[in-house]
Amino acid sequence: MTYPVHLTLGPLALPVHLVLEVLAYSLGFRVYQHLRRRTHDPISEENRLWIFVGCAAGALLGSRVLGLLEHPELLLHPPGGWLYYFTNKTIVGGLLGGLVGVELTKKRLGVTTSSGDLMVYPVILGMCIGRLGCHFSGLEDGTFGTATTLPWAINFGDGVPRHPTNLYEMGWLLLLAALLWLTERRGPLPNGWRFRFFMVGYLVFRLLVEFLKPTPAPAGWGLTAIQWACVAGLGYYAWLWARDWRLTRRRTAEAAGQLV
Repeated sequence: MTYPVHLTLGPLALPVHLVLEVLAYSLGFRVYQHLRRRTHDPISEENRLWIFVGCAAGALLGSRVLGLLEHPELLLHPPGGWLYYFTNKTIVGGLLGGLVGVELTKKRLGVTTSSGDLMVYPVILGMCIGRLGCHFSGLEDGTFGTATTLPWAINFGDGVPRHPTNLYEMGWLLLLAALLWLTERRGPLPNGWRFRFFMVGYLVFRLLVEFLKPTPAPAGWGLTAIQWACVAGLGYYAWLWARDWRLTRRRTAEAAGQLV
C-alpha cells in the first residue's frame, strides 16, 4: 500500500480523511439512535439536545485550544497566517472540552444522571473510523509514530519505518469496548461508570502512546500538552472516585448508626 491513500470517483479525487470522518459521525449517530431506542433514557429529548449543544461547543473549543498548545512556539508566528488557529485539533482536547461543556450544561438544566454512558460505544466506533482515516492519510495527518525497526512498522511515504500509532489506538479502543461489554454482561455498572472507564482507559493510552510520537515536549514542560491534559483528566476521575468512596463510607456509617 502506498501512502497517502487516494480515493477517486471518476474525475474526482476524494480526501480519504474527510470521507471517513463524515462516515464516523454518521455511523456513530446512527448507533447512538439505535441504543437510545433500546435503552430507557431518563433524560428528556429537549435536555438531550441542549447537552449535545454543550458537548459540541466544549469539544470544538477544547480540541482547538489543546491542538494549538502542542506547538506553543508557533502561537505568535503561525505558519500560514491566521487560519492556523482554526486547523489544529486533537481528540483528547475534544473529549475533555466536551466533558466540561456537558457538565456545565447539565448543571444549568438540573440534570444529575449520567449522559455519557449511552455515548460510549458510538464514540468508540466513530473514533476507530476516524483513526482509520488518519492512517490512510499517511504523513499528511501528523498522527504517525517515531521510527522503529519492529516488524509491523509502516513506511508512510518518506522511506522511514514508523510506529503505526493510529492503528495502535484503533486496537486499544476495540479492546476497551470488548472489556466494557464483557464486564457489563456480568452485571450492570453503576450510573456513569461506563463513561468513566472509557475516559480513564483512553486517557491512560494517550498518555503513554504520546511517547511514541515525534512531537517533542515544549522546553521546560516535561510532557507534551496532550500528556498534561491526560494527567489532568485522570486526576479529575481519581477525585470523582475518591468522592464516591467517601460518600459510600458516610452512608454505610449512617446506616449502621440507625441500626444500632
